[in-house]
Amino acid sequence: MEEIITEILRRLRAGEAVNDRALVKLIHAAAKRAGGDKRAFAKRRLLPFYQRVKREEPERWRTWGVTPALEQRLLGVLRMKPRRSASGVATITVITKPWPCSGACRFCPSDLRCPKSYLADEPACERAVQNAFDPYLQVSARLTALAQMGHATDKIELIVLGGTWSDYPEGYQTWFMTELFRALNDDAVAGVAANPLLRGFADEGGSSAGGVGGAAGRDAPGGADAAGCAPAAADPVPPGVRARRAELAALGILPAGAASDAFLGIDAGDLARSQGAVAAGTLSYNAAVTKLFGTRDPWRRLAATQTAAMADLVREQRRNEDARHRVVGLVVETRPDAITPRRLGLIRRMGATKIQVGVQSTCQHVLDVNERRTRVADIERAFALLRLFGFKIHAHAMVNLLGADPVSDKADYRRLVEDPAFCPDEIKLYPCALIDGTPLARDWRAGRWRPYTEAELVDVLCADVAATPAFCRVSRMIRDFSTGDIVAGNKKPNLRQLVEQRLAGEPVREIRFREIATDDVDLATLSLDEVAQRTSVSDERFLQWVTPAGRIAGFLRLSLPDPAAVAALAEEMADAGLACPIAPGEAMIREVHVYGMAARVGEAGGEAQHHGLGRRLVERACTIARAAGYMRVNVISAVGTRAYYRRLGFVDGDLYQCRDLAVAPERRGDSHEHA
Repeated sequence: MEEIITEILRRLRAGEAVNDRALVKLIHAAAKRAGGDKRAFAKRRLLPFYQRVKREEPERWRTWGVTPALEQRLLGVLRMKPRRSASGVATITVITKPWPCSGACRFCPSDLRCPKSYLADEPACERAVQNAFDPYLQVSARLTALAQMGHATDKIELIVLGGTWSDYPEGYQTWFMTELFRALNDDAVAGVAANPLLRGFADEGGSSAGGVGGAAGRDAPGGADAAGCAPAAADPVPPGVRARRAELAALGILPAGAASDAFLGIDAGDLARSQGAVAAGTLSYNAAVTKLFGTRDPWRRLAATQTAAMADLVREQRRNEDARHRVVGLVVETRPDAITPRRLGLIRRMGATKIQVGVQSTCQHVLDVNERRTRVADIERAFALLRLFGFKIHAHAMVNLLGADPVSDKADYRRLVEDPAFCPDEIKLYPCALIDGTPLARDWRAGRWRPYTEAELVDVLCADVAATPAFCRVSRMIRDFSTGDIVAGNKKPNLRQLVEQRLAGEPVREIRFREIATDDVDLATLSLDEVAQRTSVSDERFLQWVTPAGRIAGFLRLSLPDPAAVAALAEEMADAGLACPIAPGEAMIREVHVYGMAARVGEAGGEAQHHGLGRRLVERACTIARAAGYMRVNVISAVGTRAYYRRLGFVDGDLYQCRDLAVAPERRGDSHEHA
C-alpha cells in the first residue's frame, strides 16, 4: 500500500496525471511483486489506508512529505465516486420507519419491511434496515462511509425519505429531525479501524491471501500485511452509536439478521404471511404495517421513546450552526394533498429547505386510474404554497403510467415545466417500473397496461429533457430498484446515459446536463445570466453564472411574490389562527448554489465555490428586488448556513433570515459558498 501511495505522490510532484487507468497498473504491479491477491491493493483500500497512517502513524506519514496542496491532488486520485459531492455538497439519505400511508397508488410497491413505495434492497433502505430505521445510526453509517471514500463532509444535505412525511405523528417527526442533527453534532464517525477494507474480506473469515491475516501478512515485517497495512488499533465506534445499538439490542430489534426467525424483532413467519396477504389483495399495507410495527412489541415499546419536543430540536440546531458537519440543506418528502400552511410552517421550523412532492402526472384521468387520491387542483395549490413559503420544489414525475401513452406523456411533462401553476425547480423523472404484488401487476397480466419499449421510453425522456427549461434540474431518471425486483419495464441502470447520448449535440438547458461538476473554472470567462419566469403567485428570477459554452457554475433562485397572493395567504392563515410568516413587500431567496467538489469549510481551492460567486449572486438578487419595489428580502436558509447570511447582512427572524433593502451591508469575504 505504501509503495503505491508514494509512487502516486512522486508522479504528482513531477506534474504527471494519475488517472484510473494508471492507478490500476500501479495496483496490479504491486500485487504481482507481493505475490498476493490484487484485491488487497484495490483502489477502495488505498484511501482508508492513507487516512489510518495519517491519523495513527504521524511520523510515518510525515516521511511522505505530503503538503496540503499535494494532499488535495492525492485525494482526487484516491477518492471513490467523486460525483457524490460534485454538486458542492455531500448528501445523506435517511429512511423513516414503516408507517401507514395516506395513498393507495396502483404502481406503488408494498414491501412491509419498508415505508410504502420503497423496497428493502434499495441501497438507502438496506442501510436503514441495518440500523433499524434509527436516524442517528443511519447518519453515522453514511457519514463514516463518505469520509472513508474521501469526501468532505463539512456541508451536508439531509434527504429524509419514506413516503408522506406529514402522515407520521408530529412527536416522531420532531424526534427524527433532532436525532439527525444530534448525530452530525456528535461527529458520529467511526474511525478507520472500523473499516472492513482494512481487515481482510468478510466472506473469507477475516483473512485473504495477501490480505490481513493471510500468509503474506505473517511474513511482512513488523506485523504488517503484504499491502503494508499495520494492524489496526483498537478504535471504538462513536459512543452515541454504541449506546443506541445497545438500546435496540435490549429490545430484541438489533442486531438485524442475527436470527433466522426474526426481522428487526418481528417474527419472520408472521411477516411472510402478512406480505403474502398484501400481495393477494386480502390485507392492506396499512393494516399490516400497523399490526407489525405499531401495536406489537418490540416496536410498540420503541415508539414510546421516539418522540421529542421542539425545544430539543432547536437546541441541536443551534449546536449545528458551527458544528464540523453543518446542514446546508434539508429535504422531506410528501404528497400534494398533504401540504397545508400549518404543516409547511412546522416543516420549515424543523429546518427543511426543500420539499419533494409526488406529482406523477398533471392529467386528472391518469391520476384517477392510478388511484392517486389527489386532484390537479391539489397539486396547483401545493406548488403555490410551497413557493410562497420559499421552499425549493422537487417534483416526482412518472412516464408510462396506467392510462398514459408516449404522446400524452410528452404533453403532460411540458405542462409540468411550462404551466405557471407548476414550474418545479427540480424533477425526478421516472419510468414506471412494474413490481410484483402491486395492483398494477394485475393490470399488466390482464393486458390493461404494458411497459414502453426501450425506443419508446428513450424517445419520451429525450423529449422531456429537451423541453426542460434552464431553471430546472432533472435529478434522476430511475429508481434504485434492483433488476431482480422489476418484473416489466426498464431494467437498465444507465438509462440517463442512453438519453444523454441521444441528445449529444442538441441544445439542452436542463441544469444537471450543464453542471461544471468537479471541473475548475476560469472566472474571467463567467457571465451572469438572468432567466425570468412567471408563476401563478410570483415573478421568479433565475440568476446563473455560466461559461461561454453554457455550463453552469452557480445559481440563485429569487422569488418576487404577488402582493395579492401574499395577502390571500395571510387572510387564510389568520382565519385558522396562524400567523403568516411573510408579508407584502418581501422578496424571497429560495436557493443559492455554487458548484464544485465539496471542499471543507475554510479550505482554499480552484473550484467555483471559493471565489465569492455566491455573495455576488445575493447582491444582484437584492438589487433586482429593490428595483422591483420590494423593501426586504428573506432567505430560506439552512441551519448550517445561518452564519454565512449573517456575514452578508441578514438578521435572524422566525422562519427566515431577512435583510432590509434600504441599507446596503458591508462587503465581507466568504469561505462558505453553498446556502
